[in-house]
Amino acid sequence: MSTTTITDTEAPRTVRKPATFRVSAQELKALAVRSDAAGARRALGHLGAIALGGVALWHALGTVWAVPLTLLQGYFIAFLFNVVHETAHQTAFRTRAFNHALGHFAGFAVVLPYEYYRAYHWVHHRHTQDPEKDPELANPLPRTRAAIAWYWTGMPIWVGRAKLLWRHGVLGRVTVPWVPEDKRGLIVREARAYLAGYAAIVAVSIATGSLAALWLWVVPLMAGQLFLRPYLLAEHTGCAHSNDMLANTRTTYTNRFVHFFAWNMPFHVEHHAYPAVPFHALPKLNAMLAPHIVNTAPGYPAATAAVLRHLLPTDTPLPHTENT
Repeated sequence: MSTTTITDTEAPRTVRKPATFRVSAQELKALAVRSDAAGARRALGHLGAIALGGVALWHALGTVWAVPLTLLQGYFIAFLFNVVHETAHQTAFRTRAFNHALGHFAGFAVVLPYEYYRAYHWVHHRHTQDPEKDPELANPLPRTRAAIAWYWTGMPIWVGRAKLLWRHGVLGRVTVPWVPEDKRGLIVREARAYLAGYAAIVAVSIATGSLAALWLWVVPLMAGQLFLRPYLLAEHTGCAHSNDMLANTRTTYTNRFVHFFAWNMPFHVEHHAYPAVPFHALPKLNAMLAPHIVNTAPGYPAATAAVLRHLLPTDTPLPHTENT
């Protein structure tokens, strides 16, 4: 499939009508059916991989195998972000309570309060790629090799999450514009519950003299950002600043392993065009939309190369990947 990527440094917002192609109401109704069984299979597979990875890593601590197993476990845990995302849309399961339960579990694990993320992400969908309204564009993207490498480590994210929990949970202040007034009390209570949970884990770890939480959760989660951050940058970076969902987002064609733990979100154009379609139906939706998608990449190395060509100055030597 041919691909198109906007490579201008600023990617100004363009005046463009939404794409004329539409999935019919009947087709969309069939695609949008949610399933507790499909959600349970994916959740058990993802959480099961984390459990098995944790057992393997625990037995490998102190050996050379601890390094690759930490990275693998980090991948599994960091991509719980996609669980937060899918449950935030209420599409992981048909049963609403299951979405909330798994969403809070995953949100706690990746230090991203679930209800806060729901408010944030709703505005992102409503104003995708609008520099003035999309919260994902509230902070400038990195524009140097050093800044990009620092961003990939996830450290700016952890600083931001710490400040967020401090403001919401300790100070009790919610001032970000994407959280409506009637939700701010809930966001404060949620942050305080998360902080209480983290404090309890620290207390138990100290009382028992155990470093299990550190080596099996915290360190892998931080290491996993090396995979998650480039993945997330590929979703929209370098795509059109327009209201055309087939042009302002990128779909990345990748392998089954990535699709499984990303809950099919590499089909990101499809998700943004029709966010009510659950993760398990996105491959079918891709078959309908594929000829109309503007930005695609044949894998994440290609997608990352496209992102770097967009972010770095034109006189900086850049990696080149065909068909990106």
